[in-house]
Formats: sequence, C-alpha cells, structure tokens
Amino acid sequence: MRLALAMILCAAVPASAQVADLVDRTQLRVCADPANLPLSAEDGSGFENKIAELIAAQLDVPVAYTWFPQVNGFIRQTLSAGRCDVVIGYAQGDEMVLNTNHYYTSTHVLVVKADGPLAGVTQLSDPALKDAKIGVVAGAPPTTHVARLGLMKNAKPYNLMTDRRVEDPAGDMLRDVEDGTTDAALLWGPIGGPKAKAFPDLKVIPLLAEAATPRLFYRITMGVRAGEDNWKRELNSQIRRNQDGIDAILRDAGVPLVDDYGTALKPEN
Repeated sequence: MRLALAMILCAAVPASAQVADLVDRTQLRVCADPANLPLSAEDGSGFENKIAELIAAQLDVPVAYTWFPQVNGFIRQTLSAGRCDVVIGYAQGDEMVLNTNHYYTSTHVLVVKADGPLAGVTQLSDPALKDAKIGVVAGAPPTTHVARLGLMKNAKPYNLMTDRRVEDPAGDMLRDVEDGTTDAALLWGPIGGPKAKAFPDLKVIPLLAEAATPRLFYRITMGVRAGEDNWKRELNSQIRRNQDGIDAILRDAGVPLVDDYGTALKPEN
C-alpha cells in the first residue's frame, strides 16, 4: 500500500522536478580544459577563467576546477558525471547541455599580414583570395565556404580536435601566416583574435558579410546539466547583472564581439 502510494505521488510530480540538483552552492565548480588558451588554462590565465572568477566573486564562493581535455567525452566525463556544475563557454543550441542565455556572440575571422595584399579582404568570395593558400581547421564551418568557392585546392588543413597540452594548431596557423607558409588563416574569433595579439604584423578581419550557410557566427552560453533549471536561472541573473564586466574581459583578451545576428561589431558602451 505504501509503495503504491509512493509511486502515485512520484508520477504526479513533473519529470523536471524529479531531477536531482547536484550543484554545490559552496563553490563554483567549473569544467574546463587545462591547456586551451586563450579560453582556459590551469594557471587561470584564460578569459573563461577570468569570467568564472567574476561570477564566483558575485556568488561569494571560490572557484574549483575539474580539468579534462576538451575532446570527445568532455561533457560525459565532467558535467554529466557530476564532477562539476558549469562549462563557462558552450555554443547555444548544443543538446549535450542545458544552455544559459548567451553572454557573447562572436564570429570566425580571417587573419592576414597587415601590410599584405589581402589586408582589405572582408569576404571569402573576394577575388583576391582566388589563388591564396589559406589555413583552415578541418571540419570547421568556414571549410564549407572555402570548398564551395573553389579555394580548397590551395588550402592547408589543421586539426580540429586535439589535446592542446601537446598540440597548438591555432598557433601553428598564425606562425605559418607570419612566415609566409600560408597567405591567410581562418579561425574561430575567440581563438584567433586573442592569439593574434602575439603577432603584431598580422591583421584580424571578422567575417561579418558571409550570407551563405553555414553561418560563421555563434552565440556563446554557459552549459549546465539538463533539468537544473534553478541553477540556469541563477547564472542567467549573474550574466545579466555582470554583462559589462564580462564584455570588458572579452575585449581585453582580444575576442571580436559582434551583434546577436553576426552582422556588425558590438558597440562599446
């Protein structure tokens, strides 16, 4: 009788309310890659580390990290396993996590020599790129544009999913542009923009005019476990109240911030 009553009561509770909240409110438990600069690093120098510190300070708790390379199995081994409670940077719409509201939008960029013949390019369809040797990240959205425009014949591919403790494909791409191995590099802006700060002779061009699919801009959220809606709302509140501080961290890092539709640079307040 008691078992039957318990089953009836359980069935009457919405499924979302039956999900155990695993969030540790005594610390901000962050899932992060230990060697993924400029985003995250074990020494705390990545811009996602600094955003985590900002949010933790507002919550009046310390940051505690679970480190794991951001390769296949990252979410399964960290967030889903309950070892941490938030991924600071996660693309909006990915079904592996419950997304917060987005806290920035960025786009892919073309990196070229600042004084070279490609410095005025703003679109991948520009005729100036017809015979250019372009570094591309294998499997990344811009490669579809490169292939459609017939530019793949001269392209140099670099790995997408790597353990960045031992490989630095984005750094390799920029060094290749600097020394003339390639003429340009196509990179995700939050990686290419900050890394290019170490290469003063290079120019970062946000690709804001690409109309064809796939889109080259993405809205970035924080990722939490499915069902933990209260935690999501709490982080949404922190994002809203600290947006200016978050923007300042991103701009200081060199991340190109764009409007929500990827058509123009986000104006500074």
